[in-house]
Amino acid sequence: MTSLPLSLERLLFTAATPLPDAVPIIYAFPNEYSVGITSLGYQVIWAMLATRPDVQVSRLFTDGAEPLPADPELLGFSLSWELDYVNVLTQLESLEIPIWSRDRTADHPLVFGGGPVLTANPEPFANFFDVVLLGDGERLLGDFIEAYKTVRGCDRATQLRHLATIPGVYVPALYDVTYTDSTGAIAAIRPVESGIPAVVEKQTYRGSVLSASTVVTEKAAWENIYMVEVVRSCPEMCRFCLASYLTLPFRVADVDSSLIPAIARGLTVTNRLGLLGASVTQHPEFEALLDYLNQPEFDDVRVSIASVRTNTVTPKLVETLVKHDTKSVTIAVETGSDRLRRVINKKLETTEIIEAASIAKASGLSHLKLYGMAGIPGEVAEDLDATVQMFKAIKKAAPGLRLSFGCSTFVPKSHTPFQWFGVNPQAEKRLQHLQKHLRPLGVDFRPESYNWSVIQALISRGDRRLSPLLELTRHYGDTLGSYRRAFKELRGKLPELDYYVHADWQPGQTLPWSHLQGPLPEATLLKHLDSAKEHFPDGKLVGV
Repeated sequence: MTSLPLSLERLLFTAATPLPDAVPIIYAFPNEYSVGITSLGYQVIWAMLATRPDVQVSRLFTDGAEPLPADPELLGFSLSWELDYVNVLTQLESLEIPIWSRDRTADHPLVFGGGPVLTANPEPFANFFDVVLLGDGERLLGDFIEAYKTVRGCDRATQLRHLATIPGVYVPALYDVTYTDSTGAIAAIRPVESGIPAVVEKQTYRGSVLSASTVVTEKAAWENIYMVEVVRSCPEMCRFCLASYLTLPFRVADVDSSLIPAIARGLTVTNRLGLLGASVTQHPEFEALLDYLNQPEFDDVRVSIASVRTNTVTPKLVETLVKHDTKSVTIAVETGSDRLRRVINKKLETTEIIEAASIAKASGLSHLKLYGMAGIPGEVAEDLDATVQMFKAIKKAAPGLRLSFGCSTFVPKSHTPFQWFGVNPQAEKRLQHLQKHLRPLGVDFRPESYNWSVIQALISRGDRRLSPLLELTRHYGDTLGSYRRAFKELRGKLPELDYYVHADWQPGQTLPWSHLQGPLPEATLLKHLDSAKEHFPDGKLVGV
């Protein structure tokens, strides 16, 4: 294991000196250093740990580590991408820790995990983790550490039972899952003993001070970037969108007391700024932020911005981005069909998309990136044609503007109104149809792998019966064929691939995450689902 390039890190916090009895912790990211150090969530949690004198934290990546404690008491993982689970298992083995939680003893650290993947649906990985933190680290981490300290000298079972009583702290082994049969649906999910909460609620940070980079380095995937979170969640609530529904409510950083001081702090060590959030330009004081960045002392600052809402693409925004060395802007349009956008609650008309393209071109941008999906529930052939027509209209309204269209397959996500839909098996053909008709127009069409979408859906809708399959699959590779091979080997012990990926699940059935409460109750999600179906052709499900 190589050492980390610590001499190139510019820290924006002061690490504490650990006390003699500090809890030794390894905080891991299951990918390379350049990827992990670019994760704002990983940076922030690491800094929260490093500024506590009661813990001593060491970082671990797949290609390097800080000096690790000989006897760590806690081992944490931040999981941002589903297939990084392979690296979690490999890192556990490298530390000589059993990958199955049931095989760990008092000689092993408690293995905990957090991050968007585990908060959304930890069940496929439930057998690998002793503890899962559901929600925002600002709310969870301190309570978790304090709770552990109170039972630090106790046996493992006592520690886990106590931790399970802390809001947002989920101990999978303390919940029993039963099934109608080995290949059927879930029958029930219940705590194994009294005193363990029947439902674990995701914890939400509601403050107006959001996250900002705690370290800047040239070794990051985005070299020398300082990231600041402008907003958290999204007010649009597109019915497929995990980034909105799982992270509700919509919160904004206070401009004067939080956002501007954070930016000023970061720009003392770099001139590259990234503004993060699912809907950055919907900050109610975004104009004031642009005015701040347009001051002469920031003329040399390069500004990158996350995806923006289409109808917030204004001349002032584009001119500011061009001034700060940004040549493109990204908008998520999902489809060229106005009707299909009503299905998903995308409050956007095609005319607004065309107008945004015209503004982008007239105000100096050279490239417009659009994102969309194929296989959206309720989608029919006319919707694909509408997408092609939309691009023709954009080309006419903004000649010379380079256009790219990143297109994925709809994948159902937990805690959203569309969690009951399966992946449309015709989606791959629909991606091919769009490619056939868009590339001749000069559109840079960038389809996401349909096979990867199938695997993503498997994990996003999976239950804990998938743990043996995931462990088996990593020995075969990460292709769809590897998963099918593993399913064949485990036939009779879990449902078929189609059950997890393509089947439409019924409202009322027990879902893998039914015991894990997101921001909205199931009854509300079902109301939103019914609203979507009102816009299906002839009032019924078509094209799924």
